[in-house]
Amino acid sequence: LDLVDADDQITHEISIEDQLDPESGLDIFHIDPSFAEHEASWEQLKKELLGEDEEGSGDEADDDDDDDDDDDDEAQAAATQEIQDETEMDLVNLRRTIYLTIQSSMQSDEAAHKLLKLQTKPGQERELLRMIIECGIQEKTYMKYYGVLAERFCKLKKEHSEIFDELFAQYYATVHRLETNKLRNVAKMFAHLLHTDAMQWTCLEYIHLNEDETTSSSRIFIKILFQEVSEFIGLPRLKERLEDKFMQQYFEGILPRDNPRNTRFAINFFTSIGLGGLTEGLREHLKNLPKMIMAQKQQESSSSASSSSSSSDSDTSSTSSDSDSDSSSSSSSSSSSSSSASSSGKSPPAKKSRRD
Repeated sequence: LDLVDADDQITHEISIEDQLDPESGLDIFHIDPSFAEHEASWEQLKKELLGEDEEGSGDEADDDDDDDDDDDDEAQAAATQEIQDETEMDLVNLRRTIYLTIQSSMQSDEAAHKLLKLQTKPGQERELLRMIIECGIQEKTYMKYYGVLAERFCKLKKEHSEIFDELFAQYYATVHRLETNKLRNVAKMFAHLLHTDAMQWTCLEYIHLNEDETTSSSRIFIKILFQEVSEFIGLPRLKERLEDKFMQQYFEGILPRDNPRNTRFAINFFTSIGLGGLTEGLREHLKNLPKMIMAQKQQESSSSASSSSSSSDSDTSSTSSDSDSDSSSSSSSSSSSSSSASSSGKSPPAKKSRRD
């Protein structure tokens, strides 16, 4: 900007050969005793050069004050306004942090301690537990490290156990999307939670072992799950857990008794995976099923016969009452007819004989 006219400009021309004074003293700070006077004179000189007046400076000061007020209002509004991130960057950052924390820990206890110190928001616990399972699934072979880590969180809060129950249902429903390696890892992880009693056995209610409601992937999942549990707690104890009378409502899908076809399928399945000892109750039920059907049919026939006999008894009683009423009416009519005949058959009085 050409603030100074060309005639008023002073041009300093310096030659390379000229001896210049570098004024090294300016590099050292010195206290100016008349700083206020020099500053006032500089302000005056600046006004003369730039053509500013007092009113203009006053208006600018007011404008500056207004700008400051506007900035304060905007800052206050931004502080009170809640920003919703639709890109889910917070969720991605949380997953990255959880993954790095798990991978950088030497033991499961250390990982659990670090994960508990994360500043997670309400509702992000589910994502935390899901990431534990996802990290375990990505391994080439199953590592007990992830099963123990999940066990720690299950035993820490009951809500975590309930979340793992829901995750069991989701992974079992979508198990056909997993590769064989991932399928094996997730089955062994849930088997670890079951045989350590970290998760409730009620999660088995989501499994319906029959030919129509299972796929090849879900059968592999069930096979690995029960084989892993049987390996840790033993077949007798597993059988005892499945025969608990208080938990039978949750095991009706695993050991079906509603249809002979489903019962035979469950027997053949457990026998083929080496756990035929679990099917003794199903075999006994299938053996006694014809007798039960015959007894049920006899009961139904007897009930129908009793109902028909009761109806026939009611019919005979009604007919006997009708015959009694007919006989009484006929006897009454005969008596009335006999009385009328006797009254009409009276002989007239005999005439008196005359004396001769």
